[in-house]
Amino acid sequence: MLIAKRGGYWTHAKHTNLGRLMETHGPKLLGSSYQDPITSFNLFRKFSVDYPQVYWSILVKQISVVFHEDPKCIMDTGDKSEHRGVWFPGAVLNIAECCLLPMNSPNKQDDSVAIVWRDEGHDDSPVNHISLREMREQVMLVANALDATFTKGDAIAIDMPMTANAVIIYLAIILAGMVVVSIADSFASKEIATRLRVSKAKGVFTQDFIARGGRNFPLYSRVVEDCPCKAIVIPVAGKDLGIQLREHDLSWKDFLSRADHLPSPNHYYPVYQPIEAITNILFSSGTTGDPKAVPWTHLSPMRCAADSWAHTDTQVGDVCCWPTNLGWVMGPIMLYACFLNGATLALYHGSPLGRDFGKFVQDAGVTMLGTIPSLVKAWKSTGCMEGLDWTKIKVLASTGEASNVDDDLWLSSRASYKPVIECCGGTELASSYIQGNLLQPQAFGAFSSPSMSTGLVILDEHGVPYPDDQPCVGEVGLFPIYMGATDKLLNADHEEVYFKGMPMYRGMQLRRHGDVIQRTVGGYLIVHGRADDTMNLGGIKTSSVEIERVCNRADENILETAAISVKSRTGGPEQLVILVVLKNGSKCGPDLLKTKFSKAIQSNLNPLFKVSFVKVVPEFPRTASNKLLRRVLRDQIKQELSVRSRL
Repeated sequence: MLIAKRGGYWTHAKHTNLGRLMETHGPKLLGSSYQDPITSFNLFRKFSVDYPQVYWSILVKQISVVFHEDPKCIMDTGDKSEHRGVWFPGAVLNIAECCLLPMNSPNKQDDSVAIVWRDEGHDDSPVNHISLREMREQVMLVANALDATFTKGDAIAIDMPMTANAVIIYLAIILAGMVVVSIADSFASKEIATRLRVSKAKGVFTQDFIARGGRNFPLYSRVVEDCPCKAIVIPVAGKDLGIQLREHDLSWKDFLSRADHLPSPNHYYPVYQPIEAITNILFSSGTTGDPKAVPWTHLSPMRCAADSWAHTDTQVGDVCCWPTNLGWVMGPIMLYACFLNGATLALYHGSPLGRDFGKFVQDAGVTMLGTIPSLVKAWKSTGCMEGLDWTKIKVLASTGEASNVDDDLWLSSRASYKPVIECCGGTELASSYIQGNLLQPQAFGAFSSPSMSTGLVILDEHGVPYPDDQPCVGEVGLFPIYMGATDKLLNADHEEVYFKGMPMYRGMQLRRHGDVIQRTVGGYLIVHGRADDTMNLGGIKTSSVEIERVCNRADENILETAAISVKSRTGGPEQLVILVVLKNGSKCGPDLLKTKFSKAIQSNLNPLFKVSFVKVVPEFPRTASNKLLRRVLRDQIKQELSVRSRL
């Protein structure tokens, strides 16, 4: 969707967060080169990359960060072993306390709404809400109960849906000087146990059940199947648990009662820590071996909040909703994006797949709605959101996988054609490295620029960077100076994972991210998937995502496709295989699809590409974070083709 630089939009641009910042600081920082927020955006973004200390000295004042002890400087680059730089050295704070304090704004006070939520099955009831004061008192009550149960520095897991209680628990653990261990509630017992073991968790907060579609699905039994640590269990509904606990576990009610002896159980003095202290252990969605344990510090949330402030224009009074979980990176990002920017966090306690979720978005007055492409595809295919009023939405956002242009257009149309901000990043970055914004025209399924202060290059097959203004496709290399990025992993060699083997550029060793991206003629960026999803067809390199984009539009019966390449047992070039999931009730034979795919690929990508095999399947294997497991599909097809060749 391209937006003209005239009239109302030009005026609106100056009232966005970035627009106001550029109008205030642009003339001083850019001199006579500065014109206005739209014309000068690329120049200002480049300035933020070249002079990150200056940019972040301004940005940190825009978000609700209060230092208990001020930093000595913004960034120290004296230690050359610290690729990312040492940010805000000497600073002491508690980032959870920052979330609980009123902002320096007349519109964000103690009685402002912090969280709104609704439980599935109560869709005609008013939306629930809790004020900032009420949330702070509940967080402090939980922090006092934590002190009576655990020890400062303990790692405490959260494995439950992202409810209002889960958010309160998350903040309380950090306020009390302990470390959150983030575990998604979708994991099987073995995966939960692995994360508890790797993080050395001393306790875990969970629910007795997960409520979905009028049914209760066991969660506590999954969590404790191979978990020796203490579990604190919250009832999915009401005040009483629907299960029998192990002897050393606690009900939510009994846990909170541990603070009853205090004269003021709803008051707590925060534990202040150096900015580099670990606050949260998150995990990559690794598909082999132990997942990488990624530690966040008090610094990481500052990046989350600042990028939301700049790119999705999160402001005081906004209502932000993004169906996710505290076990995935978007959960903590959303929490900090709201509370450090004075916005309200909107949570739906149930499945986001149906109309009930859409009605919550309407009734809660959501102004920023985040999604993943497969969720949008489901809404579009079922027509479940028809007739709902989403006109309060100012901006939409999408992440997690490659977006479909038609689906983005449909999503935008639900909200009076508001822009869809595409986001692509990583847990280890605490942010998106490429992202849209409201000062540039947005194109569906594409990213308008790298994020603020993020430097990157696109590498050719020899590891040589393409010129910045040249259209190209290649693996991305990130500049190592990156505010908020990790400098360690708890169970892997950080240097080896992110830097070893990466080329030097302008005296810097580039940071590995693993994505293959394309820079278009117009300067937009398109993600082609992971570097290990690249295939070689007849000597020509292409990506799975590029082929899938074309195939998804080849027939109206298609829900989604997956493109993989396999090598023949007899040698020769790689063979292109397309797997297909059809829409519910649709029928379409593989031979017809093969013809349509071949025609579409040869017309839109390359006339030399040939589809060797098409298979219709009921669903694709995915990680718990919804990433497509092409490796699994590739292994399955190799086995099937091997059997066929023997027959």
